[in-house]
Amino acid sequence: MGRVRTIARRSFLIGSAAIVGGVAFGAYFATRATPNPLLDGLGKGEAALTPFVKITPQGITLIVPRADVGQGIASTQAMLIAEELDIDPATATLDPGQPHQAYFNAVVAAESLPFPAWDHGFVAGTVRELMGQVARLTSSQFTGGSSSTADLHETLRLAGATARETLKAAAAERSGVSRGDLRTEEGYVLLPDGTRIPYIELAAEAAATKPVTDVTLRPSSDWRRLGKPYRRLDIVAKSTGKQDYGIDVVLPGMLHATVRANPGRGGAMAGYNSDAALAMQGVRSVVEVNEGLAVIADNTWFAFRAAEALEVEWLPPDYPANSAEMWQALIDARTEEFRNSRLRDDGDVEAALTSATEIEAQYRTPFLAHAALEPLCATVLVEANRVEIWTATQIPAVVRDAAVEITGVDPSRVTLHALSAGGSFGRRLDHDYVMQAIQIAASMPGTPIKTTWSREEDMAHDFPRPLHMAVGRGAVAEGRVVAYDLDTISPSLISSWFGRIFIVPPGPDTMLVWGAYDQPYAIPNYRVTGYAAPPMVPIGSWRSPGACSNSFFHESFLSELIHAAGADPLEERLRLIADADSRRVLEAVGEMSNWAGSDIGPGRGRGIAFAHTHGVPVAEVIDVTLTDRGIRIDEVWIAADCGTVFDPVNAEAQLTGAAIFGLGHAMNCELTYENHAVQQTNFHAFEGMRLHQTPKMHTRLLGQAERVRGLGEPATAPAAPALADAIFAATGQRLREMPFSRSVDFA
Repeated sequence: MGRVRTIARRSFLIGSAAIVGGVAFGAYFATRATPNPLLDGLGKGEAALTPFVKITPQGITLIVPRADVGQGIASTQAMLIAEELDIDPATATLDPGQPHQAYFNAVVAAESLPFPAWDHGFVAGTVRELMGQVARLTSSQFTGGSSSTADLHETLRLAGATARETLKAAAAERSGVSRGDLRTEEGYVLLPDGTRIPYIELAAEAAATKPVTDVTLRPSSDWRRLGKPYRRLDIVAKSTGKQDYGIDVVLPGMLHATVRANPGRGGAMAGYNSDAALAMQGVRSVVEVNEGLAVIADNTWFAFRAAEALEVEWLPPDYPANSAEMWQALIDARTEEFRNSRLRDDGDVEAALTSATEIEAQYRTPFLAHAALEPLCATVLVEANRVEIWTATQIPAVVRDAAVEITGVDPSRVTLHALSAGGSFGRRLDHDYVMQAIQIAASMPGTPIKTTWSREEDMAHDFPRPLHMAVGRGAVAEGRVVAYDLDTISPSLISSWFGRIFIVPPGPDTMLVWGAYDQPYAIPNYRVTGYAAPPMVPIGSWRSPGACSNSFFHESFLSELIHAAGADPLEERLRLIADADSRRVLEAVGEMSNWAGSDIGPGRGRGIAFAHTHGVPVAEVIDVTLTDRGIRIDEVWIAADCGTVFDPVNAEAQLTGAAIFGLGHAMNCELTYENHAVQQTNFHAFEGMRLHQTPKMHTRLLGQAERVRGLGEPATAPAAPALADAIFAATGQRLREMPFSRSVDFA
């Protein structure tokens, strides 16, 4: 980030307080100061001024409030602070902090508005700014939507710069040397005579020093670690098995629990008999919890076995009982009664369809589980006047509030130990598993209890990605796409998820049409309509929500129109694209893959797709080969522009990981229902991409977009349509329904 910014210019406010012996620094954007959470619970000789950097005589702690669910954001947050603070982030202690208003997420709230991310006009910008302030006022601390870097990159750098300059001011007061004549290097203030003063020796003096708020950020040309290859701070621990996850928590006197819920998620319990379970070895008790029963035992295996022995009479939930009925409900919802939005309506689609060659197609994507490798788990200790929770979560304030509601303790008496997650993909944006763990622990006050779901329970009681369908109608004339009309139909994710976690916001459900209405194509007659089908299985946010299905619909249908027009898939997209950043990534992926000048040979196919999601334009080209064992995916080229790239090694990993995630699920995965119950109960029936199927990956990050964005999700969306396009090129077969393994075999 080469532009120099000052705290004064951006109205960054610094809270003030000082306690002799230590100091903490941080900065955050707000219209008025937000209370500083680091002031609570300070030990002897420690101090806190602001929320992100704490320095004591013992060391430096960096507060990294966005949840690390495997995407490496803890490391990136630390790097952003450390670059300006001028320390090696590997020498600091990383702490996610406690839930607090100071760590609100302004970007994710703003991006939920019905404006395309590439719309930088006055109205869109003003309303986004307003939504950011709503997020602050509502203490919306949230990790998701690939928003962490976009939301915090400047805040964290300013926190580090404020800390650095205030430490220099303390050193100037001690030495009598002007602050302007001092330098810093790797955790030291350097005097002109070569004297090196460690930051930790300046903690007490810095606590008594007025924070230096008029600071400038270092230009990228002076960065020591940002923008350069740097090993993620957790990579050694994860590579050697030393990383602690929620499932690894061990406490003295700890018991273990598991849950058993209605196979039909949301259905009630009519009655039960627990005698057989209570008679089993190691079982302590059976308690009622949200959605079912829990068994408390001496170890997890005893709990699992006893849960199987429970005799329960379940009542059916109030939605269709099987997949066929659910698909029919979607088909029936394509009426004005269920129309939720029409956020794109350019030109005169109906007139264009009647005056040119019309093409129509229907597409489907199934329910999908999150299926993170670490099963859902939480350890809770409930005592008379306090609650402690050890778990991984993307919504820490919601978890804290649940503890308050269930136990009645004061919010200040809830301690959340936010741990790294062994995957999430959006599942930990819900907290049902933590609520159950709190209820279980509350039944045995004074005893820590770890609640762990079985894999089967995890699969059966997910909040899955919703089933989704679309109908496309379009027209071509004189070798060009001239009309595009897409109806997209799904249950409302906003109503389902927000209804559980917050309150349902007014206005259209943008997730119904994300990845479709907001694509930067200038098709002259262009319409996208979203239909909200009746609620079915409770659903949740899944990697690249909305766009993970809508991009498949949108790009697949566009490819069909381009083919019908006889145009080149890349050249026609470039003709239609109306956004400079998007044009550059399409040109880049064409250059990377040698699109225009290559003949990849017989029995092979090449496909292309583009998506603008989470503010990031991404284009992907995929090559496949038709073998005697099925389709083999050979190579994938990915071009993207997320603005300034702070962590290039991890950025590449996010692009390739997101694409592989999208490809594996498109190839093989689905959840189907019979008698309200999920039929796929473990990984044997929900199989992603195998190691031998993984293609050679090529990535390029352009770094030219003005705004900084995140990369955890954007490359997921175009993967499936690019693969479908490549398979069509190789076989002549159009794949309009996932998983593709219903129609073709994969080598």
